[in-house]
Amino acid sequence: MANKKGTGLLMVWVDVPADKEKEFNRWYNDEHLAERLAIPGFLAGARYEAVKGSPKHLAYYELESPAVLESAAYKKVIANPTEWTKRFGPQAIGTTYIRNVYTMIHPKSLTPAITGSPMAPALQIGRMDVPREVDDEWNTWYSTIYVPNYEKVPGVIRGRRYRAVTGTPQYLTLYEFEHPKVSESAAWNTQRDAVPVSTRMRSHMTHAQGSPGVYVKTFER
Repeated sequence: MANKKGTGLLMVWVDVPADKEKEFNRWYNDEHLAERLAIPGFLAGARYEAVKGSPKHLAYYELESPAVLESAAYKKVIANPTEWTKRFGPQAIGTTYIRNVYTMIHPKSLTPAITGSPMAPALQIGRMDVPREVDDEWNTWYSTIYVPNYEKVPGVIRGRRYRAVTGTPQYLTLYEFEHPKVSESAAWNTQRDAVPVSTRMRSHMTHAQGSPGVYVKTFER
């Protein structure tokens, strides 16, 4: 069975004008997603919409690794946009356009359970920076305490962490959920301060505007 998850992510967040949204969605669903998933190294992809946070639209691609975006196949597609892309792609009509590339930092390696898993029904995504002087301590806490504690919550499929290769802020946390209400549960809230160090570590985080966001899957090929 082909892998569905890798060590890289391409995440594209967009807001578009209301009068262009219908055609934007049609372009993405009928042409663009399939075009990207035909490129070697693109393992899976789906579109999501925010039910909490922003921007509204998210295209989330699992990559074999970030190096996929340096391949000749990818560069050829980028250099030859379709007419539909020129008219309705996010760079043409987006009022917000964020394109970030990430490499996985937690877990340290992929497992068969991860690589074989489908795109989740819902996601919670945090995008944040921390001061350099606490970076090592903060990363250790996040990967060994914070994410594992949240993974105990019913409805959490898994949590993974990434460092930005392209774009800002520096870190992204990706929780895969069975449904979008997971982080509103009492069990989730209990884990937020399950250990005293979490309060101090969280105080160092500066979130991007609209983060954390909760997203539900709207389209998958």
